[in-house]
Amino acid sequence: MDNETGLGTNTALSGGRFFNRDGNPNMEVRGMKLFERLNFYYALLTMPQWKFLLVVVLFFLGMNLIFAGIYLLIGIEHLGGMVANNAREKFAETFFFSAQTFTTVGYGRINPIGFAASLTASLEALTGLMTFAVITGLIYGRFARPRAYIRYSKNAIIAPFKDGVALMFRMVPYTRNFMVNVEVRASLALRIIEEGQMKTRFFNIPFEISRANTMTTNWTLVHVINDESPFFGFNQEDIKNAHAEVLVFVQGFDESFANTVISRTSYSYEDFVYGAKFLPMYHPNENRSSTILHLDKLDDYEKTTLPGGHLLGL
Repeated sequence: MDNETGLGTNTALSGGRFFNRDGNPNMEVRGMKLFERLNFYYALLTMPQWKFLLVVVLFFLGMNLIFAGIYLLIGIEHLGGMVANNAREKFAETFFFSAQTFTTVGYGRINPIGFAASLTASLEALTGLMTFAVITGLIYGRFARPRAYIRYSKNAIIAPFKDGVALMFRMVPYTRNFMVNVEVRASLALRIIEEGQMKTRFFNIPFEISRANTMTTNWTLVHVINDESPFFGFNQEDIKNAHAEVLVFVQGFDESFANTVISRTSYSYEDFVYGAKFLPMYHPNENRSSTILHLDKLDDYEKTTLPGGHLLGL
């Protein structure tokens, strides 16, 4: 029994899988106050890169549209050096003047005249300085934040192993951020009936090899299904009815960040493939002087036959 998962055992109070494939908890938090829920700093640090760039561009355009509107309300006669003959040109001139002020470029052709325009330009310049300071900090935080660059196979497979069968999945580092002192732990979540109530129980899943001094290529984790395994005596239908889920926790030391990094994922019973074996991901080059690793083959497997008479082969 594994009592260190930090997850509850009352199945009636939880729904679906415990972790998504990306390692994030499958949980929706409610009851938080508005300002507690709107954690912009965390969101900007963790969102995908394309979303972060999109937010920055939209914020830049939005702020300049707002200040351009303010300059138009004040009146273009309070902006010296304007060259505009119609409404579209007036808006374009004020928008690009706002952009030059916001970024503190200030080419000098257009300048504010009067208290209102000068005050607005000063506030915009201050806003721009603060904005770029925050964006610079966010960019540094996103690049400097330690993370485990690990990809996991899409499926966990039930494969022949020695004289029996084993549960297998594999992972691989997908950048040159190599990890050392890597340790993998896993727990099996099963929904079982105890005293007339449906409960979730967690069991340790030992691997043939759970520690590695370094991880530079793919690593296949192997859990032998024998009489000491929590899978022992289960067939495919039993695993489905128990809503089995394998929770995977990886920890290691990243040489590039000089820091400990962690990674999580999970495999539900829907991700299991019975009677399969992984195909090799690497091979030597032509002159056998180095090894070629194919990341696109991480999920590749071929069907095979499980040993006769084994329950999981049914």
